[in-house]
Amino acid sequence: MMKTVLSIAGTDPSGGAGAAADCKTICAHGCFAFNVITAVVSQNTQGVRDFMDVPPQLITSQIDAVYDDMSVDAVKIGMVSNPKTIHVIVQALKKYKPRFTVIDPVMVATSGHRLLAAEAERTLVQELLPQAYVLTPNIPEAEVLSNMEIKTIEDMEKSAKKIKELQPEWVLIKGGHRVADSIDVLYDGTQFYYLKGDHLDSTNTHGTGCSLSSAIAANLAMGKRVVEAVQAAKEYVFQGILHAPNIGKGNGPIQHFYYLYHQAGWE
Repeated sequence: MMKTVLSIAGTDPSGGAGAAADCKTICAHGCFAFNVITAVVSQNTQGVRDFMDVPPQLITSQIDAVYDDMSVDAVKIGMVSNPKTIHVIVQALKKYKPRFTVIDPVMVATSGHRLLAAEAERTLVQELLPQAYVLTPNIPEAEVLSNMEIKTIEDMEKSAKKIKELQPEWVLIKGGHRVADSIDVLYDGTQFYYLKGDHLDSTNTHGTGCSLSSAIAANLAMGKRVVEAVQAAKEYVFQGILHAPNIGKGNGPIQHFYYLYHQAGWE
């Protein structure tokens, strides 16, 4: 039977991030994608223009609609912008108890600006992060969560230990913000795993965090162990950047279906 992954995220009309990226990534991995929308976002490759939160009761209704009708093998959660949204998602997770929940804690913009108000950030940390099977902060987000500066691999290790105290099962600190290399540090509370990758000098990085976390969720749903799931997801995003379609005037999206396009004769 086909495995299923539920994405809980905001929209992206330009198709490169959020629920659109999640759905493409999940389908590219041979899984069926469900989408619960938390916010309607006006954005493109150049940035976010505006957004409107979906009422909490409608988020709950969407999640219930999925679970009342179908089985869910994994859940991926993206940006959640206010405490009420976070609270109803946590209630749903506790109710339905998904085996795998991958959380991408979207907290800091590329510019360095914090994306969440202080109250929402506290609720995220206190309520949502303990529900994560795999938590996937990038370095700026890990710096916020661990309250420390990260410059070296050793700093990533120290940060991962501090973030593990927030009670996710696994912590993945993504190394894409490191210029010298792209090593990710994965930690289960006992052992560190170092996932190496080539660094690409590319502006086609719109939605890479969404795509990576969705790929991890899909790989877990398909039966891969965590280290294998993360490494495969990392390679998927690398290839997506490498074969990016060069769309948009800003940071372009990755190519989510590069294997299919390659088979069809498109490069």
